[in-house]
Amino acid sequence: MTADLRLVVFDVDGTLIDSQNHILAAMEHAFAAIGVTLPGREAVLSIVGLSLPVAVERLVPHLSEGARAGIVAAYKESFGQLRARTVSPLFPGAAEALRALRSRPEVVLGVATGKSRRGLSHVLDLHGLGGHFVTTQVADDHPSKPHPSMLRAALAETGTEAARGVMIGDTTFDIEMGRAAGMATVGVAWGYHPAAGLAAAGADRVIARFSDLLPVLDDLWRAA
Repeated sequence: MTADLRLVVFDVDGTLIDSQNHILAAMEHAFAAIGVTLPGREAVLSIVGLSLPVAVERLVPHLSEGARAGIVAAYKESFGQLRARTVSPLFPGAAEALRALRSRPEVVLGVATGKSRRGLSHVLDLHGLGGHFVTTQVADDHPSKPHPSMLRAALAETGTEAARGVMIGDTTFDIEMGRAAGMATVGVAWGYHPAAGLAAAGADRVIARFSDLLPVLDDLWRAA
């Protein structure tokens, strides 16, 4: 374990990537495919970040397991088709923040996402970010957020102390996961959960723009 190493782990959807349109459209298709009314937009966006089967169960717990499995399968198919036709953009300032962090020799970057390995690889390749991240943790290999398994694996893979790690995300699931892993947490106010909810979940800081991230990280590390 390197004493000075610092790990910064990012969520993807709602934090780095603005995938809202794809998620809503794929959910609409998936629910229509089995003839079930889609819950409202706010409800759908509230479950972004969870592993897909867990997210669907949260949305429609009254449906049978078979019906929920049908929604999951239809969502995956629709999302894949949408992803092939259109690009979900990076949020403003994301690429610049990642480059700045990567340039620091003491910092290693990671991802912890509810996406599949295939989905994450596609997004990273599309935006030329594949080389930025030393550790990438996905839903294929772990329990759903907010279980800390993803972050524990990222810490182990990079040999970083939890006290020198930071989880950055837009949902309360990200904040709760980071806290459970013993890491500092930074919420971003441009994603799917409101800033007040991130603060209430225990985020150490909540930022309104990516340009605020590096100063906030430096403050957190100085206080650690």
